[in-house]
Amino acid sequence: MELRGSFVAIATPFDGGRFDKKSFTDLVEFQIENGTAGIVPCGTTGESATLDHDEHVEVVRACMEAARGRVPVIAGTGSNSTAEAITLTRAAQDLGADAALLITPYYNKPPQEGLFEHYMAVANATDIPLVVYNCPGRTTGSISPDTLARLAEHPNIQAVKDATGDLDWTTEVAMKTDLTILSGDDTATLPTMAIGATGVISVVANLMPAENARMCEAALKGDATEARRLHELLFALTKLLFSETSPIPVKTALHMMGRIGPELRLPLCAMTEGGAEKLKAELDRLGLLKASAAGATA
Repeated sequence: MELRGSFVAIATPFDGGRFDKKSFTDLVEFQIENGTAGIVPCGTTGESATLDHDEHVEVVRACMEAARGRVPVIAGTGSNSTAEAITLTRAAQDLGADAALLITPYYNKPPQEGLFEHYMAVANATDIPLVVYNCPGRTTGSISPDTLARLAEHPNIQAVKDATGDLDWTTEVAMKTDLTILSGDDTATLPTMAIGATGVISVVANLMPAENARMCEAALKGDATEARRLHELLFALTKLLFSETSPIPVKTALHMMGRIGPELRLPLCAMTEGGAEKLKAELDRLGLLKASAAGATA
């Protein structure tokens, strides 16, 4: 499976505490219309931690229906429970997802051998390409390049989402494995692509999909000047999207743009007043509020 370009870690909108399928479908369409290479539902940005199993299946199914085969769908199916990860991955496979994204088990703090056995158990129990998701900032642990090299021998384990922000780690993975590397840290996408990544699973793409897609395309083509210009265009907004716990800022921004309602699920809560003001000012500077207003009256 070839994974190249800007994939969006898409937000999950809620209305009255329930999954808002209509708004979600519109978000998927917005992404595809603006050049996004693929959709990743039920990731961190999709508030997977507070989706129950039925909702998880509902969101992935809605994504498959909305995408209609036009772009690949990589379903988030990770868990700190290996048995639960297998259940969710099998469900995504049955729904026809193109791949599954699995976070390294969190809270349990497994050793490297435990991480290896976790991913091997999922790979052996399913028949779908798997993307290992390494995000030490959230999980408190990191899978080592040597462990990934062992996992890469399994034909179902094909890629890694790198949210380490550690270019030494990325370089070792690129040297020791043939896994496809996707950035999982928006501000690090361009430098990560410079050392071997082929794209990103992005948060900022929720708001500026076309620009993020063009940045990745420029980087893949070796157009460093254009890639850097777009990186700098996105930089301030990206920093604001992680100024408070993600996905609070990106869902706040999508609401400001008129694309979804304001709801987050506890224990996530509303963005601080000062943070929201800064975010709104940056959206306005980029013309995103005006564009949304024009779309609403068209």
